[in-house]
Amino acid sequence: MRNQQTAWSNGDIDGFMQGYWKSDSLMFIGKRGPTYGWQQTFDNYKKGYPDKAAMGKLTFRIDKVELLGKRDAFVMGAWSLAREKDAPGGYFTLWFRKINGEWKIVCDHTS
Repeated sequence: MRNQQTAWSNGDIDGFMQGYWKSDSLMFIGKRGPTYGWQQTFDNYKKGYPDKAAMGKLTFRIDKVELLGKRDAFVMGAWSLAREKDAPGGYFTLWFRKINGEWKIVCDHTS
């Protein structure tokens, strides 16, 4: 998540997306409901955050991490953006799975 935070704050959505499972089975749940697939999630981020100014500086606060086994983990926390004209934020729950030796987000519920 630290790498995602840094990539986002540098305006690098490609780098940010490296934290997600690159699969059609990735699930992202936001205010408009569920989105399925890495590519669709990527496309939605690019549309919603077209440039570095729109992306702002991202900060995560981790409130809970719970290992659900050897290859699954639950993470809950908050996110905030510092931008020139506003400072949106919200909460997230993430399901991480260890895939090929790397922890990847397989389900993201962000509000």
